[in-house]
Formats: sequence, structure tokens, C-alpha cells
Amino acid sequence: MAELVIGATDLTLRLTSAEKVEGIHGDLRAPLTAITGVEVLDDAHGAADIVGLRAGTRIPRVIEVASVHGVRRTIFAAVHHDTPRGVRVSLRDQPYDEWIVGCADPEAVAASIPRAG
Repeated sequence: MAELVIGATDLTLRLTSAEKVEGIHGDLRAPLTAITGVEVLDDAHGAADIVGLRAGTRIPRVIEVASVHGVRRTIFAAVHHDTPRGVRVSLRDQPYDEWIVGCADPEAVAASIPRAG
């Protein structure tokens, strides 16, 4: 399962080996100063389901590990059937406007991430 790791100056979205294959992507990093918001999602699958060009793996409501380049935003999602809840990390001046990450305890994850504002 993907994991958000907070470092001294950056936030890393650490992917498992399988997710790297599924998402056709490696780990992602963003400076803490780029974080503009963190939101708990009761339906992370739904949040990852935007219209756009996808690169990665998607089986609706089962797995979304992909880059999605939409009209207004670009997201990277890592959500599985066993973690349908998650967090949305909003970013500025980064390749992705949002990361959507499924997790077992999204409230704890969201509370642990600093926000630059």
C-alpha cells in the first residue's frame, strides 16, 4: 500500500514495487512548502475518477494507481479496494496538482501532514 512519508523538507509518496508497475511511475516527492491543503476522503475511488488521459491501472471501485491529466488538474492516485478511504494532498507549482492516496486511517495521516497554506 502506498505511504506518505514526511521528511525534514519534503513529502514523499512511497509506492510499493507493484504500485510502481501499476502506476507506471516511481515514488513522488514535493517540498512541504508546496502543500496547500490536506483533505480526508470517505470515497478516495470517487475522487480519483476524473475525466482525462490516464497512464496506469484502473478498475473502477477496485484499483486506481495512475496519473490522470484532466482539463483543470493533474492528479496521481494510489487507491485500492482495501483502502477505499484516503486523503487528498493539494499541491502548488508541482507536476501534480493533487495526490489521492488510500489509507486505513486517513484522519491520522491528514493530521500528520504540515500545510504551507
